Amino acid sequence: MGRCDGSTPLLGAAMSMQQRIEIALELHFSHIQALSAPPRLMSAMRHAVFPGGARIRPQLCLAVAKACGDDAPALSDAAAVAIELMHCASLVHDDMPCFDDADTRRGQITVHKLYGEPLALLTGDGLIVMAYQVMVRAGRLHPARLADLISTISDGVGAPDGIVAGQAWECETKVALSQYQRAKTGALFVAATCAGAQAAGVDPAPWRALGEALGEAYQVADDIRDVMGQAEILGKPVGQDAEHGRPSAAADLGLAGALAYFQKLMDAAVNSVPACANRQAMQQLVRLESERLVPQSAYEQIQRHVAVSKHRANA
Repeated sequence: MGRCDGSTPLLGAAMSMQQRIEIALELHFSHIQALSAPPRLMSAMRHAVFPGGARIRPQLCLAVAKACGDDAPALSDAAAVAIELMHCASLVHDDMPCFDDADTRRGQITVHKLYGEPLALLTGDGLIVMAYQVMVRAGRLHPARLADLISTISDGVGAPDGIVAGQAWECETKVALSQYQRAKTGALFVAATCAGAQAAGVDPAPWRALGEALGEAYQVADDIRDVMGQAEILGKPVGQDAEHGRPSAAADLGLAGALAYFQKLMDAAVNSVPACANRQAMQQLVRLESERLVPQSAYEQIQRHVAVSKHRANA
């Protein structure tokens, strides 16, 4: 087993990690390119993945792997790629008419709008299967780690508590907000932190709390931006939670309450980083992600909104 004592500095490494992810994604896409493949399916799958968003889940996976020594970088890359492919697949399906019927995603037209619903459905399916192909291909050199990695990623996606379950909760008449958020968003963040440790041969249990806190915080931030109408940050249409009657921290707690809860979760994420040589650097990365998710300008905007609401209520 590896140890959580990696010596690679993490601060300032976000760009290099993102470049590493892009290179790994391109590499694994090259493995499925063939003259025998339906060209529009291949094009749609690439459209769903490139260009990417923040790639926060795979970056988180690689950051944990680095903190734990990253003694099998090809396996760490594969785990990060698999998690991103699963995430992209969920976005393709989430955007379809049976769910959000969204026109844009990551600033470009959605797959179903560009390629039609049948190919959008197949694109999501293809990306899910591709994630497993990536893991099997990379895992041949590390068979002792492969089974646990596949189990971790599968748990983050499927039933009973993965992102598929999170999407399915939108089809139920009643669901607790925390349960919905843990499945809808948190599960794949947990998979990212745990898979990063497992790829490096380290016990994933100490890294689970970081994934849980970050995942829930990410969903709360998404809820806040959806209400505030920050489409350019979300990369998708705003007002979707209210339109589709979805559970929302902003709706349940109000904007000020949701903001306070977000900060509480990010503080928990910072404190949950387990002991390792790069603990302070990892904690700083979490703080930087907090500012990216909900910048200071958003705090100020919400404070003004609360002040105006109180003034109107007392008028």
